[in-house]
Amino acid sequence: MGCCHHYFAQTADGDTAFTIDASTLTFGAGCLREAGDQARALGMKKIGIFTDKSVRRLPPVTTVTNSLQAASIDFAIYDEVKVEPTDQSFTAAARFAAEGRFDGYISIGGGSVIDTCKAANLYATYPADFLTYVNAPVGGGQPIPGPIKPHIACPTTCGTGSEATGIAIFDLLAMKAKTGIQSRRLKPTTGLVDPEVTRTLPSTIVASTGFDAMSHALETLTDISYARRARPASGTQRPPSQGANPFSDMVAFEALNLVGKYLVRAVNDPADQEARAEMMYAATLAGIAFGNAGCHLPHGMSYAVSGLVREYRAPHYPHHEPFVPHGMAVVLNAPAVYRFTASACPDRHLDAARHLGADVRDATLADAGEVLAGQIVKFMQATKFPGGLNAIGFSERDVDALVDGAWPQQRVLKNAPRAVNRDELRELFRGAMAYW
Repeated sequence: MGCCHHYFAQTADGDTAFTIDASTLTFGAGCLREAGDQARALGMKKIGIFTDKSVRRLPPVTTVTNSLQAASIDFAIYDEVKVEPTDQSFTAAARFAAEGRFDGYISIGGGSVIDTCKAANLYATYPADFLTYVNAPVGGGQPIPGPIKPHIACPTTCGTGSEATGIAIFDLLAMKAKTGIQSRRLKPTTGLVDPEVTRTLPSTIVASTGFDAMSHALETLTDISYARRARPASGTQRPPSQGANPFSDMVAFEALNLVGKYLVRAVNDPADQEARAEMMYAATLAGIAFGNAGCHLPHGMSYAVSGLVREYRAPHYPHHEPFVPHGMAVVLNAPAVYRFTASACPDRHLDAARHLGADVRDATLADAGEVLAGQIVKFMQATKFPGGLNAIGFSERDVDALVDGAWPQQRVLKNAPRAVNRDELRELFRGAMAYW
């Protein structure tokens, strides 16, 4: 296969194949008006709609519900989704789903809404102790027994890519850290990706979700090769986080091209609808990419950052409790990570930087980590993002707690191209404290 260069060379005990999960998605202005038609085609007659209180007041919910009414489809709305879900909020959502006896679901919102709908669908279909399906070693890591109900995902932000993945992330309150549930069965049946929803998004939300999309693509490209991941006992046991592969590369590179060209424009000029639409497309592509490869260290470290935040409250997000947006928690770790991982696959780090717009003509392989880290920092500065973990309230005294929170995230940590131990993780958090 011509696309499989040396990074995908077979190893003695590694996998010899990779799985391509192609999502069914509709992209384009106004496609939310197709919700009723899509639901009817999927045989939905009574739908549970998941959203949050802020999004419920916005036009996308009205557009979807009007379409359902025109199709004579019954529905009930659950708007108690938390912006950053917890095990408690997942459980409450699952209770609504079970009591409603729905034959299908629609999620309208950001990644938190879509993930909550995935979890509610799962636990209403296959009731179990909450930790049963949660990723090991935090939870039992048990496989989902069978298909779940149809789910139409309608994203309203341009970053998470959750409409294209079988991953549901939440904050496990007892651990003060994020973890998740991952299965191909969790992937929404279809998605309606309508760039018109981005018109009124505040700049901080566009930046945070945009950096999440950037990180999905970067981590996809710099994952360990699928050929170095342990060969599964059977093909059906191959995990979605299977490592970098030729398909995920292709999609991730295109996502990075778009992020490099449009992210700063989309954040700094709300009237630039071209940029916001292209970022919506980039986010979906990045979701497809990491849904076929997985994420690694920046995401694994972010879960501890989100869980341990004490006072920071991000602009344009709910202020009733301390909160750091997911994309912010991820990208603040990224420059430190790529300085560390570059030695494992420097050519891929340079390629990633080039697709983000960096001039790499005079760069050597030894420069790869610094070049990619520097390009990410330029985007952070251009969008007036915090300059490191110090800026959101963390300091040296928090490093051990951050390591403790990140270390259980072995599902993603082991997807990094370079193995990391606790001492190295500690140095990565130190390196992420301040970039300028």
